[in-house]
Amino acid sequence: MDREIAVMLLKKYNQEEFHLRHAVTVEAVMRYFAERRGEDVEFWGLAGLLHDVDFEKYPEEHCVKAPELLAEIDAPEELVHAVCSHGYGIVSDVKPEKEMEKILFATDELTGLIGAAALMRPSKSTKDMELKSLKKKFKDKRFAAGCSRDIIRQGAEQLGWELDELLGRTLEAMQEKEDEIEKAFGEIY
Repeated sequence: MDREIAVMLLKKYNQEEFHLRHAVTVEAVMRYFAERRGEDVEFWGLAGLLHDVDFEKYPEEHCVKAPELLAEIDAPEELVHAVCSHGYGIVSDVKPEKEMEKILFATDELTGLIGAAALMRPSKSTKDMELKSLKKKFKDKRFAAGCSRDIIRQGAEQLGWELDELLGRTLEAMQEKEDEIEKAFGEIY
């Protein structure tokens, strides 16, 4: 599937800056993990880009409406499953089975937390953020309260990773991909 078609679908159902930035952030993080594992970078990226395709317009049907929207672009079943599985146990009964799906589940909420932490920094960047600082923000339940720490912990558990490993790897992904995220966001917003 072509990224340009995926972006058109994303923008058809998402106009808010926050949602579009989140989509390209998760896309970049998924591409980072795919690169490290020798996996299909484009496919992993598309799963990240489209994971919340239905959230802005259909928040009450999140991960339920997604298959219908993804059918508009003839998304393969593997992509539909990945998108729906990122809401497992929250809004979906589709379980993440493949490593890619588990990484998507684990990093979705965490990218939001890291992004919020970056905005609090004088630099407004992840590039100068240390894991120690992120861990402190993670422990502060009042900070970015909408980012579920339980889901992040559950994601680490599904992957068989320690929480610190998930935090560190995802922070590293966002640091490495920060410029790409800004460029991609600028191109679609």
